[in-house]
Amino acid sequence: MPSTIRTTTLPSGEAVPVLGQGTWKMGEDARRHVDEVNALKLGLDLGMTLIDTAEMYASGGAEEVVADAIAGRRDEVFLVSKVLPSNASRTGVPAACEASLRHLRTDRIDLYLLHWPGSVPLAETVEAFEALKRAGKIRHWGVSNFDTHEMEELVSLPAGDSVQTNQILYNLSQRGPEFDLAPWSRQRGIPLMAYSPVDQGLLARNARLEAIAARHDATPAQLALAWVMAQDGVIAIPKASKQEHIRQNVVALDIEFTREDFAEMDRAFPPPRRKSGLAMI
Repeated sequence: MPSTIRTTTLPSGEAVPVLGQGTWKMGEDARRHVDEVNALKLGLDLGMTLIDTAEMYASGGAEEVVADAIAGRRDEVFLVSKVLPSNASRTGVPAACEASLRHLRTDRIDLYLLHWPGSVPLAETVEAFEALKRAGKIRHWGVSNFDTHEMEELVSLPAGDSVQTNQILYNLSQRGPEFDLAPWSRQRGIPLMAYSPVDQGLLARNARLEAIAARHDATPAQLALAWVMAQDGVIAIPKASKQEHIRQNVVALDIEFTREDFAEMDRAFPPPRRKSGLAMI
């Protein structure tokens, strides 16, 4: 196991680990609650101190799983949650934030994201985020599922350049952001946060990755996760609800790719040659 997890830096100057923990689909079954909590706790023990959740996940149930996992160790955690676009108004944002704070049993969220673009004017959402910052309810804010033109609109707004990250679907199978969104974000020092870095498990069963993975004494899933973390300014947030899966994810940090590895993966999963709409799930 690596002694420390590599970090990347937010525009605020704060360093966060490039390997975090996702919680999508957690909190949906009470029978899995203990396993999910213990997996998150182990992740914290191993240095995966960034935990991502959302008010949408199990209608707050995932936030409650997180609350149990971080109980007694809140200060170790960089806590990320998200507000639904339907709650992104001037009055909806603070109400949603208060509900998330209750579910998470904490007094602050470290990074609060707009889950995807919606009908509420962005300027109104940004104003609400900035008010939450002033109130100490959140420390930073960002967005999720924003394409390049939406990011350009965002940073043109008053205080819009305070955005700290854009959480998107990004993995070997979904490389569309590399055409323009990823370069745009790197140029501005805004990290991307990659959800579903193993493509909901599909890459774990991909025959094209098996030979490369074998050379590294790794699994295809570990290879796919390591590839995401090897990209400059990208944070991976895989969901793992079992402790063994957590351990496997952390080991992926030790994989060091050669130029031949990257070339082989590019042949198997070609980078984009033209602009495509941002995929999301």
